[in-house]
Amino acid sequence: MTVTVETPPATTRNIGNAQNMVLNMGPQHPSTHGVLRVILELDGEIVLKAEPVIGYLHTGIEKSAESKTYSQVITLTDRIDYLAPLSNNLGYCLAVEKLLDLEVPKRAQYIRVLLTELTRIGSHLVWLGTHAIDLGAMSVFLYCFREREEILKIFEYLSGQRMMTSYFRVGGLALEPPPDWLERVRRFIDAFPAHIDEYEDLLTQNRIWMGRTQGVGILSAADAIAMGCSGPLLRGSGVAYDVRKAFPYSSYDEFDFNVQTHTAGDCYARYVVRVAEMRESLKIVRQAMDKVPPTGPFRAEMPGIIPPAREEMKTSIEGLIYHFKIFTEGFAPPPGEVYQVIESPRGELGFFVASDGSAKPLRVKVRAPSFVNLQSLPKLCEGRLIADVVACIGTTDIVLGEVDR
Repeated sequence: MTVTVETPPATTRNIGNAQNMVLNMGPQHPSTHGVLRVILELDGEIVLKAEPVIGYLHTGIEKSAESKTYSQVITLTDRIDYLAPLSNNLGYCLAVEKLLDLEVPKRAQYIRVLLTELTRIGSHLVWLGTHAIDLGAMSVFLYCFREREEILKIFEYLSGQRMMTSYFRVGGLALEPPPDWLERVRRFIDAFPAHIDEYEDLLTQNRIWMGRTQGVGILSAADAIAMGCSGPLLRGSGVAYDVRKAFPYSSYDEFDFNVQTHTAGDCYARYVVRVAEMRESLKIVRQAMDKVPPTGPFRAEMPGIIPPAREEMKTSIEGLIYHFKIFTEGFAPPPGEVYQVIESPRGELGFFVASDGSAKPLRVKVRAPSFVNLQSLPKLCEGRLIADVVACIGTTDIVLGEVDR
């Protein structure tokens, strides 16, 4: 069956003495990176007004979570931001662990940090590659996806899945990592700095790239703060706010890294910040590799809540039945509500989880950075050319699964 979605046609209307055009950009448009519609009011090629229209994806993930057990919700969080599934897993698991007052073993905490930083690099690679191809740089797109493929291979080796990994669990990790997995990580991080240099050689001093991004989509620090922006969008305006530093979680307070900022507040500044963040994530990954002990518990022991990680429970029929029972029937945290924030590749990602004492959450609410950051788009676009709208949408790095969750 073929479904046809009709986009309203372009129209003209008289405003004052000028005849302006109202043009729909999207929801089917290659540069919106998803089903985003932007209503543009134009005077020639100058954007007078830009209005984002959302709701075309309508995943309903938050509402769906209320009909799942706490463990089953983890698989839904992968789909919120499908470019950073492990970040979503982590934010939700930390919220439920706070509800349970559960302490996660250090080994699991360090592995979580390592994998979420690899996720950050992978997400930034997708952003850089797609943003570059939007502005005409084809080679960078191919190079970025070449490196991202190596990250996905690591995730597949650990979890069996390339993207929707669902590898984190309440209390720790789903599976014991394979014995040689750190060697695969080491091979990647040893080769990756030279690839970042390659991206910068192609773009940072490129006159076309600079012409398309410098002075385009300027967002002041005051405006970014007033609109609740976070992540590279905020830090590109000179505000050094990072949840990993402000509200450390999963042992981030034990890691040495810098919060990258730029004061220009334009598309170029946000490019510089994201590239620098990839280098910082590499530093964190190296430190995490040194901290991860080769053996030890990878999941908390809490009978009736967390399936035991003992070897006999993993191999016996009784162990398999127990795992299946916990997943399908669930566990019942005490009544209460919690809020947990993490620093996702797009900014401050928050999970509110409310429990009524049953095996299913009473409410799951997500503070998605893409949803909040999207409201900056009119500020970025107004007064610019139509061609600059493409750069402005790309530089916000939104994921529509987060926006329409």
